[in-house]
Amino acid sequence: MKIPMRLRLDAHSPIPIRWQLTEQLKHVIEGGGVPRDQALPSIRELAGFLGINPNTVARAIEDLKRSGYVEARRGKGVFVAAALPARPFPTRREDFLKDAVIRAAALEMTPDDVAVGVLSVAGAGLAAVRGAVAVLLVECSPPELDFFARELEAHLPVRVDKVLLNDLATVVRRQTRVGHWAAAVTSFGHLPELERRLDGLGVPVIALLAEVHLETLHRLAQLPSGTRVGVVSAAVETAHNLEHSIANAALPNIARVEACPAEGPALGRLVRRVDAIVCSTSAAARVQGLVGPTVPVIVDDRALNQRAIQMLGAILAQQDGDRPTATPPPARRRLSSRSFRGAPRHGAPRGRRRRGSHAAAP
Repeated sequence: MKIPMRLRLDAHSPIPIRWQLTEQLKHVIEGGGVPRDQALPSIRELAGFLGINPNTVARAIEDLKRSGYVEARRGKGVFVAAALPARPFPTRREDFLKDAVIRAAALEMTPDDVAVGVLSVAGAGLAAVRGAVAVLLVECSPPELDFFARELEAHLPVRVDKVLLNDLATVVRRQTRVGHWAAAVTSFGHLPELERRLDGLGVPVIALLAEVHLETLHRLAQLPSGTRVGVVSAAVETAHNLEHSIANAALPNIARVEACPAEGPALGRLVRRVDAIVCSTSAAARVQGLVGPTVPVIVDDRALNQRAIQMLGAILAQQDGDRPTATPPPARRRLSSRSFRGAPRHGAPRGRRRRGSHAAAP
């Protein structure tokens, strides 16, 4: 498909590529660059045209979908919504932005200088506009630590201190400056332990949730009705994260979702019970060696749920504004066991959370 849109992304900008792409696509759609009910180029086409990771494009498209600019149509692709969300005074907004850029140029300011300056003045500079802040990350395995750290650092200007769960007690006991952590993050299964270890230290705790990429859900949505999906990963926790994410999408054609590790007899039993498999890159070779040619294998290494990123950003922004940090803003939604269809017990912890802990709702 020809791509007539004028999109320009700057890899050196302090503004994340995903945000750049999302806002530019909004601008193109609002200006009629892509007519209503017209299909957007595919994720692969956009990624190739722009020279960026397809996962970044998929996340930008998901942002547009959530804000009402586009809609996914099964088997056809992603289309511009017939009715766009109302944005007040679009012409005046455009004039204001042009005027701001012209005035900034007279002061020898680049568009990036303006963007970062506005974020800072608005109190949403996420602290690290002036320098990265430290965030404690706790997980049970090195692969999980690397995954969450990579995702957090890709979206927020933070420095992640990675700590294995088994080493947490020792690290906290030896840490002479616990207060230098702006927040602590972990996945749901380890939330109670992290809260207990940091209790009384004034460090906000956030629960993370990983999810499959939008492109994976699109592929699953094309499968026949009654499809049984297996999820496989080298780490059991990773497999369950993917399982929860797929189940939470509530695709009407998916009859069941179950997960297992990439090693051991459970994998052989799972392969015989399912019609399609979603697996991590590390498990792909083993899975493909076990399944037949008719069983689709979708490789997906997950993405961090955006609510977790937004919640962490809100806490850092609050601290950047010299407001009290011991009691962060409450989560807008609380995760309950009903949030997941068929979620196992080790998902969100039950009972009251301690003050200062947060859960990112899917």
